[in-house]
Amino acid sequence: MMIADSVRRLEPYVPGEQPKNRSVIKLNTNENPYPPSPLVAKVLAAYDVDRLRRYPDPVFTELRALLAERHSTNADRVFIGNGSDEVLTLAARSFVDSGEAIGSFDPSYSLYKTLAAIRDVPFVPSPLADDFSWTAPVVEAGGTRVALFLLTNPNAPTSVMYPEDKIAAFAASFPGVVVVDEAYADFSGRTCMALAAAKDNRNVIVMRTLSKSYSLAGLRLGYCVGPEGLIEALYKVKDSYNVDALAQDVALAALSDLQWMKRNASKIAATRDRTADELRRRGWNVPTSSSNFLFARPAHRPAAEIFEALRARNIFVRYFPGPRTGDRLRITIGTDADMDQLLSALAELDVP
Repeated sequence: MMIADSVRRLEPYVPGEQPKNRSVIKLNTNENPYPPSPLVAKVLAAYDVDRLRRYPDPVFTELRALLAERHSTNADRVFIGNGSDEVLTLAARSFVDSGEAIGSFDPSYSLYKTLAAIRDVPFVPSPLADDFSWTAPVVEAGGTRVALFLLTNPNAPTSVMYPEDKIAAFAASFPGVVVVDEAYADFSGRTCMALAAAKDNRNVIVMRTLSKSYSLAGLRLGYCVGPEGLIEALYKVKDSYNVDALAQDVALAALSDLQWMKRNASKIAATRDRTADELRRRGWNVPTSSSNFLFARPAHRPAAEIFEALRARNIFVRYFPGPRTGDRLRITIGTDADMDQLLSALAELDVP
């Protein structure tokens, strides 16, 4: 066969649906309902297209300097990726040998299992408690050592936040690399970034994305902070020019406008809490969310039925079949008007 056996066996990651119909209320992919900073529009409007004749800065000098200052570290401890998914892909390539494994909590971001399959190494899940709270991570299974543990905080799709002290204690005892995926951290007000930036940190990488809080899912830019040796390994295996020039300039503009991002994140968090309170009042089970989405179990009808009924009404949410996730819907927080329409539809659909 011309295709590698591991690829033929692979179950690919399935992204959330991107409908062409602009009238859809789109609550299925954890995008930000508000536009990015006006500084982004200013960069795009004034961009000198002649610059596109030349390759971009392969080591992201300006971006790394800005991020190093923001996170109280040095630029040699910062890596920039073509979206945070590229950072994850490079981590799987850099920190896991044949005969070792990749681990994460279960349930968590389904891409993690796919990354292990692409590398053709075992994936070792660590089942969460029934309420999705922290449980001791599994670091060895069947004689196979977990070399890379991918830990989303707040977790997806559960929305639950893990205590920083538990993450620090786990990392201190773990012999491999821990990647803390903080895609949703700006909606929580908490972070493990100080752990990654600490001078004595040997094995923790903390990762961020501009897709969520900065409203730049269409741009594809993520970054991480960690020990110099681990960051150097990521640079060794990345593509020569993995982040284009336009993305670097737009990211600089967005990251320079923290006030805009924080104001949007605060609005989303307020809408999130209001929506969660209303669903609980109706009898839904909704864990306390520290993200820009809810992971909610309906009160009276199966989640799969409500998912399909909402879709027929042009309201898209996310449904993950499976024993740990199939009784719930993941609902991205949209504008207040979006959520009011969702709640109105659910009042008709989720009835005894």
